[in-house]
Amino acid sequence: MFKKKTPSWKKNTVSTDDVLKKIEPGMHIFIGTGTAEPRTLVNALMTAQGYRLDDLTLIQLLSFGDAISFKALESKRYRLRTFFSGWVSAEAITAGQVDMIPSRFSAIPALMKEGQVPIDVAFVQITPPNEAGFCSLGVGVDVARRAMAHADIVVGEVNEDIPFTLGDTFVDINDFHMLVESRVPPFYFPRYPVEPVFERIAENIASIIEDGSCLAFTFGPIFEALAKFLSRKRNLGIHTPFFTDALMELVKSGAVSNRQKGMFRGRSLTAYALGSKELMQWLDKNPMVEFQSIDKVFSPMEIGRNRRFVMILPVRRVDLSGRVALHNSSANVSAGPGQISDFLNGAEISQGGYTVVALPSRNREGTPNIRLFLDDSPDMLSLPESVDLVVTEQGIAHLRGRTLRERAQALIEIAHPEDRPSLVDGGKMKKLLYHDQMFLADSAHFYPAEIATQHSFKNDLHVHFRAIKPSDEDQMRRLFYRFSDKAIYYRYFSPIKTMPHAKMQAYVNVDYRDVLSVVGQVGEPGQRTIIAEARIAKYPDKPFVDIAFVVDEEYQGHGIATFLYQMLARLGKERGAVTMTADVLASNRTMLKVFEKGVFPVTAKLEGGAYALSIDLTRTTT
Repeated sequence: MFKKKTPSWKKNTVSTDDVLKKIEPGMHIFIGTGTAEPRTLVNALMTAQGYRLDDLTLIQLLSFGDAISFKALESKRYRLRTFFSGWVSAEAITAGQVDMIPSRFSAIPALMKEGQVPIDVAFVQITPPNEAGFCSLGVGVDVARRAMAHADIVVGEVNEDIPFTLGDTFVDINDFHMLVESRVPPFYFPRYPVEPVFERIAENIASIIEDGSCLAFTFGPIFEALAKFLSRKRNLGIHTPFFTDALMELVKSGAVSNRQKGMFRGRSLTAYALGSKELMQWLDKNPMVEFQSIDKVFSPMEIGRNRRFVMILPVRRVDLSGRVALHNSSANVSAGPGQISDFLNGAEISQGGYTVVALPSRNREGTPNIRLFLDDSPDMLSLPESVDLVVTEQGIAHLRGRTLRERAQALIEIAHPEDRPSLVDGGKMKKLLYHDQMFLADSAHFYPAEIATQHSFKNDLHVHFRAIKPSDEDQMRRLFYRFSDKAIYYRYFSPIKTMPHAKMQAYVNVDYRDVLSVVGQVGEPGQRTIIAEARIAKYPDKPFVDIAFVVDEEYQGHGIATFLYQMLARLGKERGAVTMTADVLASNRTMLKVFEKGVFPVTAKLEGGAYALSIDLTRTTT
């Protein structure tokens, strides 16, 4: 038996004691992040005795590994500087043991270059070198290359368990003054359990993400659930700070091609990997994933080069103006102010890009997450103009371009049904809503979210259909005023000239049981326009429903009216109707043809210049 040859790099390693002897009081020590944390070196630093390890400043961009403990920081031998307030640093910041540096992540490399963040020693985790003598920075490119350039002492912790990732990850083994062999496995992140409420939130988010969109993924139950609902999408792109197990599964599903990205086309771009051992093995020499430093990944200009960039931001609370409270706890990995500002700006620059805020309508204690107002606090993101959509398990609120009153109404519609009455009352009292604002409390429990669908018509026209909401009032008024006098007469059988608030709010507030209305919308998520509306109303004394619908004249001739008729006939039948009725002016030949081409037999009776139609929903003509 031949004895396995010892790799040459192992002959050049030193002990952690040899490294600690080089550390002097007052030094600033850079440490890699998360799964890139050099745990052997950091553990030695945290537990060492008898060295001159006093008054040391540790610099770690995101402190969510497990080696730097709150207990060690309490010793006052070390002080941590970080750019992120989540994970272990959240408690320590509150206790005054950690210095938080507010900064955009994209600006951190420049701060190091300018000397604003001095570095004397760099502890960097690396892979063993390849045949050419190059190591990989593995699962956290971070700002390691910048830190190495400015440090007087560069120590590489060689870990054979981390993947050899590709991108801007290659470092020469000779760039390190000392090498230490890792004695502990990497820090793996357990996957979040997914409760049903997060499944519903993820399903709602997926419904507004179009094929060809570019996404930023991060850590948490919403993203764990989201991958499953995105698996049927096509040509998605990935430009993300963190690569996770859920994202690996999304890539494996075939939904991600990265072909329509503006940069690093064909590859998913990331700066960090957080996840399981399986993820680390999958990333090893994987050409589909490109690791780059944070000045590339977090650059708003680079993010904005991706068309339809979608930022999904899990938050703790939202108020009726659109201000949000971020997560600020040890469970938070993803929502630091420095990360958010860069990706918010990137989404705003991106053509067709938008920002989605996501949260359950109530927290685990059963208290509302959608509030009338939020108190000012350090975890506030007071940028309501940057929030395009808010998603809960109850639905989706479109906020872009809407007035404060319209925003309030849209957010009330996705609050927990039991919380909506108090929000309406509070909104009226604070003048956020009209003083005579209608509110049908029972309708909150009966909104038929399940009927939402999308259909493609000729000339590549994509129309999204869903049940009408009270917050559609302004859009429905605009639809009315786009109609010609002829179209208004065909729809309402009278020459109506105005549609004031009192009349329109009565029209858009329906109970979804006796009256069901469906609107058709076109446009990108966050800026869709209503171009059609149809409704059925139950007869009070028999299993009949009456139907009426209208389509914006600019969109007539595509088959939208036919689709709405078929959709409402099906919904009426599912609700127990056996007959559908409609009144159509004799001169409205276009509408008469819609009913004639349907699958249900139609009986017509001419009465005073209008046809009274009776449609038998129990039989079909085919």
